[in-house]
Amino acid sequence: MNGDRVDVLVVGAGLSGIAAGYYLQSRLGSKSYLILEAREALGGTWDLFRYPGIRSDSDMHTLGYSFYPWGGDVSLAAGPAIKNYVERTAQAFKIDRNIRFGERVVRASWSSADAAWTVDVDRGGTSVRYTCSFLYFCSGYYEYERGYQPQWEGMETYRGTFVHPQAWPADLDLHDRNVLVIGSGATAVTLVPAIARTARHVTMLQRSPSYVVSLPAHDPLARALYRLLPARAAHATVRWKNIALQMLIYAWMRAFPHQAKGAIKKMARRAVGSQIDVERHFSPSYNPWDQRLCLVPDDDLFEALRDGRASIVTDAIERFTETGVRLRSGAVLDADVVVSATGLNVRLFGGVKIDIDGVPLRLGDSTAYKGMMLCGVPNLAMALGYTNASWTLKCELTARYVCRLIAYMDRHGYRTCVPHEPRAGVDREPAIGLRSGYIRRALNDLPKQGTRTPWRLHQNYALDLASLRFGPVDDGVMEFAR
Repeated sequence: MNGDRVDVLVVGAGLSGIAAGYYLQSRLGSKSYLILEAREALGGTWDLFRYPGIRSDSDMHTLGYSFYPWGGDVSLAAGPAIKNYVERTAQAFKIDRNIRFGERVVRASWSSADAAWTVDVDRGGTSVRYTCSFLYFCSGYYEYERGYQPQWEGMETYRGTFVHPQAWPADLDLHDRNVLVIGSGATAVTLVPAIARTARHVTMLQRSPSYVVSLPAHDPLARALYRLLPARAAHATVRWKNIALQMLIYAWMRAFPHQAKGAIKKMARRAVGSQIDVERHFSPSYNPWDQRLCLVPDDDLFEALRDGRASIVTDAIERFTETGVRLRSGAVLDADVVVSATGLNVRLFGGVKIDIDGVPLRLGDSTAYKGMMLCGVPNLAMALGYTNASWTLKCELTARYVCRLIAYMDRHGYRTCVPHEPRAGVDREPAIGLRSGYIRRALNDLPKQGTRTPWRLHQNYALDLASLRFGPVDDGVMEFAR
């Protein structure tokens, strides 16, 4: 079954897909575009995850869009509020009219002879084929169907309820039950205080600690500015304040890791009280930002631990038992419910098979260009956010650049654009420098980056702003053809 031919085909209707739609229609009004979404609702991550307490781990004035103010003083917002915000954005700018739900892209094939992509889609068991001049992936970086699940000895013997946050049962009742949360990352530190409000007791079991930093749930400057200024002016001021703070704090932590460690631990000691061993439970062996920091609003995790509604254990699982888990230390943790907050599986492009003139693309062998295109791959871009700041910041820059690129091609009569591979003397290294488990597991399947611009991923908004918004499109690396 043949679908439409469009100028730009966008894959994914989450935060980055809606941003892509906004810029395509506002900057390239004469171009046709469609957004294909595999799920039956927009929102991406914020539609998928339904576990208790789900919220942002970036402040909403930067996770939200620059063109549609988040509004209010809430910094770390609840998942349903974020989903509602994305929906309102799509409706406000009529982007939702260009979304087709229930359409899962399975293959994309580039033809140099036609200067076009052929995109095969599964529409509820029916095969549909689209063609487009430019293909734009806004499908995130992880596998939606299932999260990462380690296999521990004896799991089959456990008689309680076992769940993964990525597939949270809507009818799971935790009232007056003992809950064990396995994990130490963003999901675990969100779940524990939320569950502790109703459960009999929650235990957070971590193999190794993470850095946990508390932020105010409400931004006092935002509260004042929204009273004094028009919404757009207040939003822009708070947004730029937060961007500057993010860059400064990240740069300081990377330049002075020992001082940063000390400051984070000092905050944790003050928040959690003397009864919790901060050196054991909140002092990782790595430096800040070797892995992402975990943010919690208003000390909520620390308060749950301090009040005794939750406890924290740092140990390794030896095996599951019928009633819980036995640890390597010999201790036993019994639980009515075990939550395996063990992370996600990285999967770029939603697992879509891509080929160039019949030759399959091997992502692990490719090199990223400006963190948004792949060398040797024509007329294709991908939206990938920052690992050290809000996702949307980079995705908006990418969307603007895609529009600049297409407009430049139109002005000069070009039909194709493709970045060159790095020249001799440019070394390649992993595109994402984090040491997190989900990144390490996927290194062989992720594109590489070069050691120099424009193949270098800066993870720096100011540098990307200069490059993507103001740098030349024809930079000697991008090759154009008619």
